[in-house]
Amino acid sequence: MSMQRVNCAPVRHLFYLKNSKQYADISRNIVRRQLATAPPKRTVGPSTLKLAILGSTLGATGGTVYSLYSNWKDGNSHKEHERSAPAVITEFPSNVKITKKFVNPKDNSGLDVTLFQFQTCPFCCKVRAFLDYMGISYKVVEVDAVLRQDIKWSDQKKVPMVLIRQRDGRYVQMTDSSAIISLIATYLNDKSADIGELAQFYPTISFFDDNQKKKHDIMNKYFLMYRDQTPKGHSKDTEELERKWRTWADSHLVHLISPNCYQTLDEAFETFEWFSQAGEWDIHFPHWERNLMVYAGATAMWGIAKILKKRHQLSDDVRSHIYDACNKWTKELEKRNSKFMGGKEPNLADLSVFGVLSSMEGCQAFKDCVQNTSIGEWFYNVKELIQKNRGQLIRERIEGELPNILNSAAN
Repeated sequence: MSMQRVNCAPVRHLFYLKNSKQYADISRNIVRRQLATAPPKRTVGPSTLKLAILGSTLGATGGTVYSLYSNWKDGNSHKEHERSAPAVITEFPSNVKITKKFVNPKDNSGLDVTLFQFQTCPFCCKVRAFLDYMGISYKVVEVDAVLRQDIKWSDQKKVPMVLIRQRDGRYVQMTDSSAIISLIATYLNDKSADIGELAQFYPTISFFDDNQKKKHDIMNKYFLMYRDQTPKGHSKDTEELERKWRTWADSHLVHLISPNCYQTLDEAFETFEWFSQAGEWDIHFPHWERNLMVYAGATAMWGIAKILKKRHQLSDDVRSHIYDACNKWTKELEKRNSKFMGGKEPNLADLSVFGVLSSMEGCQAFKDCVQNTSIGEWFYNVKELIQKNRGQLIRERIEGELPNILNSAAN
């Protein structure tokens, strides 16, 4: 807003007068002089007056309507840079079905993690790849992708979602895959702080994008919060490289998955049939619910894939885009002459890219990537290490967790 400069020399001297009567007399004299020299007012004709009233009315009405619409659309749209800490719930939600868990006897993290997921969701695959590689024990709740009954208790209706038990017995809840990974990686580096305390460093912040649309994001989700114990071998350059490729996995690579897996309706159904097998939907859901997930999900994703293709400006040859992405990754590895982006061992960037690609491992799109690019060697090297570190799979057959005495008998 521009500020107009006004010449107020006569008035400025009034502030130095101590006598209130003298102040009032001089004020009246100034006003009289201004009135005496003021030009005569122009008489507004009836037509001009009507137009002025009409314009004011329309302007006020339009402004009111727009304001009401904006408030209806987003009651907090006027607020920017709001910070919302991760939610904390007092107890584990009831009637949630633990479908399986991975138990690693070598896990010394002390973490109690429950992952709510879709088995083949790229972001869920990222979280699983990280947990498995780190050898962390965790429980899984396979969420119905259509009805989403197991997350009805939550205000946030998306996956992946984790509930991690704090030292006080309550559970911190997080839903952003990259923030989940950064939070747990931060904790594993220094376990002296409670996981719930560390979660407060990853707040959701509101902002307006270039199109003036309100967004919410965790701005520092790719950062690990080191205190006095920076991991060995880490430097500013290695951390920036890791963040760069983690961001690339989320901002570019993941957007190529759906357009490639659901090009046609037949390919969409084929993909969801594989999802059903990978997620063991026949085991965890009634037959009618499993069919609903396959047919409704495939049809919906076929339509969504077309929207995503247009949004991300992909050509009709969508395979070429994911081939280019795979080649970009492997060329960077060749340039660095390293087996993994983390060097001799995978880092968080390796696990993120692997997680995204693993979401389509059983699809034709993935087979084409392996056949037409050199991504296969790196992918299967990471997969081998993940499977080596992963805990033992225990499937749950009843609502909630099986009693410990029955764990040994579980298949």
